[in-house]
Parts: sequence; structure tokens; C-alpha cells
Amino acid sequence: MKRRAGWSLAVLWPLLAGSVHADEQATRPAIKANRWQEDWSVLQNPALRTQPGDSLKYIPLSSADPFTYLSLGATLRERFEMNDASGFGVHDVKRDRYLIQRFQVHADLHLNRNWRVFTQLEDARAYDKTTIGGADQNRVDLRLAFAEYVNAFSSGTLKARLGRQDFAFDLQRFISSRDGPNVRQSFDALWADWETSNWRFIGIASQPVQYQDERHFDDKSNSDARFHLVRVERLVGGKNELSAYYGVYERSAAHYLDADGDETRHLFDARLGGAARGFDWDIEAMLQRGSVGSKDIRAWAGGSRTGYTFDSLAWKPRAGLQLDIASGDRKAGDGSVGTFNPLFPNGYYFSLAGYTGYSNLIHVKPSITVKPIDRLSVQTAIGLLWRQTTDDAVYTQPNLPVAGTAGQGDRWTGAYAQLRTDYVFSPNLTGAVEAVHYDVGQTLRDAGGGDSDYLGVELKFSW
Repeated sequence: MKRRAGWSLAVLWPLLAGSVHADEQATRPAIKANRWQEDWSVLQNPALRTQPGDSLKYIPLSSADPFTYLSLGATLRERFEMNDASGFGVHDVKRDRYLIQRFQVHADLHLNRNWRVFTQLEDARAYDKTTIGGADQNRVDLRLAFAEYVNAFSSGTLKARLGRQDFAFDLQRFISSRDGPNVRQSFDALWADWETSNWRFIGIASQPVQYQDERHFDDKSNSDARFHLVRVERLVGGKNELSAYYGVYERSAAHYLDADGDETRHLFDARLGGAARGFDWDIEAMLQRGSVGSKDIRAWAGGSRTGYTFDSLAWKPRAGLQLDIASGDRKAGDGSVGTFNPLFPNGYYFSLAGYTGYSNLIHVKPSITVKPIDRLSVQTAIGLLWRQTTDDAVYTQPNLPVAGTAGQGDRWTGAYAQLRTDYVFSPNLTGAVEAVHYDVGQTLRDAGGGDSDYLGVELKFSW
């Protein structure tokens, strides 16, 4: 592979010097995947400015108001990937080896306690990748730019944001910031929520961002798609969360195997997540109604992740079980569409390999996760997959039908083995390795596909 990456973790390594003392870790904000969620106002205390670059994490702009400040930051993610073939090689796609790189810089300007403006630029590149899709590369563009207003009242807290932003809910089965692929998902949106100690009410009106890579700063709102929702969350039994939302997803000129035309989906979603006495659970279900062209939509899906952690044992093993099911289209030409639309799915939810899409599937995945040392976690899992109906296709991420599978073969799709390790080198640097082997069923073999292997090796530096 040619060495053409413009940035290197080695260049940034000096910023990692030193360690964060235990008392500082309790006070300093943690680095988050969504950098706009961090609050560096604690560094107004000079005693906490002990790490390299802290003078840029909190730049005071007013001697009268310590909450008027500017905070700067950056994120660099490098991932080497090897993939036998997308779509299981049905179109004779050969093994691909490449490097994907995501570099982000952001500025968080706080005008006072209530108002702030957040901006983030992103440069995402795919080096030596044979086929570059919309989620692989987006060179030098505006990823986030929004104004936010926050005000705390005696009865609750009001938050509102306007502009280009990202949002994700729950395990990100259906609404995610798409952190798995190289280019994350943003929305041009109006967001408002009201929060109390036990309740949260959210309203969103948005258009997804349409990514383009012809020139710098050419991304725009996707005029062919709209996504709006109202959501309510409630804490029950302590920290367990019960949530539900109603949403509308609209897309012009949509295409499905048995339908074409403008798409309008009404979404009804409910979820319960929590943990107690070693057990953890996350259960979600969604109904979809509406139309694609002249055809009615009758689609549904459900997913659960449950597990038990043996805290008293060495390595604290967690035994987990993931179950997923999503409807497919049962009969062509019957005036209805049953294919579930996974909306804005998370590339991490099944695996990074991209072999499994959340449409027309039944998925069973037992797993074991251990922590040999504090900063290291290792997960091994086996996934078993069937189609919900053989009348519809096998789908890969996000919801791409594999040619030659609709109406052919049996339900069995295949099985995959997954091994993933995550290691935290420091609060600023993390690493991960993921390997997946997919053993295809006869339906995919008859369509010209074959067994597939994926390997991803990742380092991520955040400052």
C-alpha cells in the first residue's frame, strides 16, 4: 500500500506525554465520540490545566465572565481494512486492502452560560480503496455548524440547537451518527428538548446531509430526504430508560425490489434499556407504515441485547445474546411493500464487515466478552442468519439487496464468527482490532457469492 496519508499518529504522539492523575480524571471531562458533548469549562480552574494543550482547551475571552471562552480540539482516526468482497463477491469483486483516514478539527465558542456556537471540519479519505462510496471519502468539508441555547429553570432544562448537527438514539440500531464507516452522518436540523430529573421530551425537524466529493465544501442538505420525530424518555426503576417516538421519513424517487416512487414512512418505536444485579438488557421494536409510490408499506422490526456479567470471576466475563428480526417483502406485485427500512443504521451494530443489513433477516448472536486487564476488552461472537422471507433478498449494510437472491433458495443465509479487541492506551488514544469470517449459505453460493473475510485495525487519537 502506498504511503500517501497526510497525517500520522506519530506526529501527535508528543501530546500524549504524561498521565492524568486519578483526582483529575474525576473532574476533567472525558473525550466523547461526539465532541460537541464535551464541556471544558472546568479548566477555568488553573490548577486543572496540567495536560499538554490545555491552554487551547480553555481560552478565556472575558475577564468578567469565565463562561465566555473558546475550546479547540481535534480527532484523527486511522483504520486499515482488508475485505474479501462487498456483497459476498457476487459481481466478482476481488479482495481489497486499503487505509481509511478521518481527521476532524473543531472550535467550541461559548458566548455565555446560555449560548454557544460549535463548528467542526472533517477530512475523510480512502487510500488505495478499489471502490469508493459515499460513506468512504469526503475531503475537507463542513461536518457540523450549529448554534445552541441552554437554560436551566426550576422545573427543568430547555435545550435548542439550529444548524448542521448529528444525533443518535439508544444502541443506534435505526438512528445513528454512523461512526463505523469513514464519513459520519450529519443533519441540517432544528432540535429542541425539555429535560427534568425523570423525563425528557425531544422534537426534531431535519434533512440529512448529502455528501459530495467533487470539490471542498460542497456538502448540502439532501432536498430529496426529510426526517422528523417527537420522542419521550422516562427513567423507571432507577436508571432504567423507557422511551418511545413517532417519526416521519420521506424520500423522493425511492427504489425497492417491488416498488418505486416517493416514499413516506411513519415510524412507531418503543424501547426499554437498563441494568440490575449483573444483568443488562436493551429491547426495541419499530413499526413502519406509509407508502412507496402507489404501494402501501407494512414493515416491522425488533431487536434485543441481553447479558449477564460475572463480576466475581477473573476477567469479569459477560455472556451476551443478541436477537434481531426485520421484515421482508413477502409477495411481489401484491400492492404492498414489506421490506423494513433501517433508516440511518450504525455500522458497528452487527460488525464492521458490512455483511449484514437490517432488512429481511433473523439474527441470533451469542457472545462472550472478557476484560483481562482494566483497559482491554475482548469479545468473541457467533452470528447465525436467516431471511425472514425467501421472497425478498439478502441485504448487506445499510440496506443493499444482493443480486440474484430475491425469490431464490432457502431461508438460511449463513453464519459468521467475530473477534474484536479494544484497548485504551490513554484518555486520548484508543485502539481496536476486529476480524470477521462469514460462511455463506447455499442461496448466496447459487447467486455467485462465496465465503468472506474482514480485518480492521484502528487507532484513534482525540485531543
